[in-house]
Amino acid sequence: MTKSEPPHLPFRAGAMLLLAIAVVFIGLGWHSAATGDSDPEAGLEAAQSRQATSSSSESPTQSSTTTSASASRSVDPDRPQVCVFNAGAIGGLGQTYARQVEDLGWDTAAPANLQSASITENTVFYSAGQQDAAEQLAEDLGGDVSVDPRPSAFDQCPRGLPLIVVTR
Repeated sequence: MTKSEPPHLPFRAGAMLLLAIAVVFIGLGWHSAATGDSDPEAGLEAAQSRQATSSSSESPTQSSTTTSASASRSVDPDRPQVCVFNAGAIGGLGQTYARQVEDLGWDTAAPANLQSASITENTVFYSAGQQDAAEQLAEDLGGDVSVDPRPSAFDQCPRGLPLIVVTR
């Protein structure tokens, strides 16, 4: 009688280990999706606590900070200043939008970076009395920009219109 070889246990054990790991990651993914932070204000609050600005000497909330290009243009004094924040993964996107906004005749502050996973599209935030200006800015930019009330957790650019850019 011939003795049959036992199956390769290391192969089966390895396959079982990989299957167990996959099940754990699927479970973690479902848990993360079910309990994830879907509150944009909480996301903004967290983003502000870890924000990294592009330059420590420049602040987009300073109304006196304008670029020389916008200073030479005729800017409507009734319009609020636009503060551009790059919340995307594209380097220089904030500067690109700041130049575009200036070319459209808006006063801008120096662009800065914003770490936020809760903002997924280009957005203009407005405060009380600024909705018309925010909608005009979005229209001037081509209309593919959301216009939303400013979340209470977003305290940057207090008198201006924050423009959060994520994509081109």
